[in-house]
Amino acid sequence: MPLTDMPLEQLREYRPALPEPEDFDDFWARTVEGAREAASAGAGAEFPLVADSPLRTVDVHDVRFPGWGGQPVAAWLLLPRGADGPLPAVVNYIGYSGGRGLHTDHLLWSAAGYAHLVVDSRGQGHATPDPDPVPGPQYVGGFMTRGIDGPEHHYYRRLITDAVRAVDAVRDHPAVDPGRVVVTGHSQGGGLALAVAALAGTRVAAALVDVPFLCHIRRGAQLATAGPYPEIAHYLGVHNRDDTERVFSTLDYFDGLHFARRAGSPALFSVALMDPVCPPSTGFAAYNHYAHPDKDVVVWQFGDHGGGRGSQTHRQLRWLASHGLGPDGADVRDGADGTDGADAEPTGKAG
Repeated sequence: MPLTDMPLEQLREYRPALPEPEDFDDFWARTVEGAREAASAGAGAEFPLVADSPLRTVDVHDVRFPGWGGQPVAAWLLLPRGADGPLPAVVNYIGYSGGRGLHTDHLLWSAAGYAHLVVDSRGQGHATPDPDPVPGPQYVGGFMTRGIDGPEHHYYRRLITDAVRAVDAVRDHPAVDPGRVVVTGHSQGGGLALAVAALAGTRVAAALVDVPFLCHIRRGAQLATAGPYPEIAHYLGVHNRDDTERVFSTLDYFDGLHFARRAGSPALFSVALMDPVCPPSTGFAAYNHYAHPDKDVVVWQFGDHGGGRGSQTHRQLRWLASHGLGPDGADVRDGADGTDGADAEPTGKAG
C-alpha cells in the first residue's frame, strides 16, 4: 500500500477539534451503571474449567460473564498452570468480524505468565449472540450502521459495555491481581481497549492500543479503502444521502477521540503508515488527544493493517515490565528478544 495520509511530522501534531455530544458523560455513566445493576441481579461470572483441553501448561476456563443488559458474554480465561500468587491480567478484545475462536489460538500471554481473558464479540463471534432488536430499518453489510438512528440502540453501545464488564469480571477472579489489569486489542479491539481505558477508570492499570478502529470516525469514512469504515460511506451514498450529520452525531458517542480525552491509565499505541483500514491520522488523532501523560506510540513506517505484528508484541511485553506490570520474576528488557523493530520509528511521546 502507498502512503496516502499525512507525512509523519504532521501526524505527530494532528489534534483535530471534534465536537462531542453534550451528554456524552451522562450517556456512558447511565450505560455502565445500568449494566452493572443488571449483572448484580444475576448469578455473576462463571469460570468452568475446560477438562478436555489438550494443553499441558495452561489451565483453560470457558467463561460466561454478564455484559450489556445482563446478557451472557463468552470468553476464554487462560492461566499458566502452577503459577503462584495473584497474576497480572490481560483482557484481550478482538478485531472486527472476529470472535474468541479456539482457546489454542491464544497462548502468548499465558506463556509470558499472565492471566489472559479473550473476550468474544457479540454478534461477531459464534459463542455470543446479539439478541437486542434494533428499532427501525435494518441495514445489511456490517455493524457500523446497526442502530444508526440513535446512540441508545446502536450496536457499539452494547459491545463497548461488554468490554467494560469483562474487566469487572476478571478482577473478581481469585487468580488475578485486580490492581494489575491491562486491556489490549488490535483494530476494533484497540478501539475497545481505548474506550475501556476511559470508562473503567482506575480498574485498568494500562492500555495497549494497536492500530485502533473507531477513532475519528468521520475521517475514517472519508479515507479508508478497506474494512468497516466504507460501510458508512456506502450507507450515506446509497440509502440516506441527506442524513450525514445525524449519522455522525450518533457515531460520535462511540468515537475513540472522546474516550481518549478521558483516559486514566498509561498507554502504548501503535500506528501503521500504510494502513488502508484505519488511516494513520485517525490513530494519531486518538493518541495525541490521549489524556494520561504516560503514553507512547510505535510507528510502523511500512506496516499495513497488521501493524507491527509479533514485533509489536515484544515491545508491549517490555513496556509492561517497565511499568511494573510484568509477572513476578519476569526479566523483559530492550533487545532481549533479539529484534530491534527496524521497520518502526523510534517510540516517543507526541506533544
